[in-house]
Amino acid sequence: MSTLTKPNHIGRKISRIRELRDMKQEALAYALGMSQQSISIIENSETVDEEKLKAIAEVLGVSAEGIKNFSEEAVLNNIQNNYEGSVINSGPVVNHNCNFNPLDKVVELYERLVQAEKDKVEYLEKLMKGK
Repeated sequence: MSTLTKPNHIGRKISRIRELRDMKQEALAYALGMSQQSISIIENSETVDEEKLKAIAEVLGVSAEGIKNFSEEAVLNNIQNNYEGSVINSGPVVNHNCNFNPLDKVVELYERLVQAEKDKVEYLEKLMKGK
C-alpha cells in the first residue's frame, strides 16, 4: 500500500523529511533525548502532539507547519523548478563553439614537442662529438 494514501499522516511526513535530510532515526532520537524505538513509534503515528512536533521540527530544521504541510509532490516540483530556473537564470548564454579544431591544436603541440626533443638530442650528440 502506498504511503501517499493518507496525506495527513504526520509520522510519515516526519520520516520523509528526516530521510531527505539524510538523518537516521538514531540521530534524531539522540538530538531529542529519546530512544530510536520512540522515533519509530512517532513515525508510525498518524498524529503527534504539538510539543513533540515542535521539538522534532527544530531538530530537522523546519517549522512545525512545514511538517504539517509537507508534500512530496511539492518538494519534487520545487527541486525541478529550482534546477530548471538555475539553468535559465544563470546569466547570459555563453557560446563555447570553437572556431578551430581542438584536435588539430593537440597534434600541433605534439609535433612541436617531438621537434624539441629531436633538437635536444641533436644538440647533445654534437656536444658529445666535440669532446
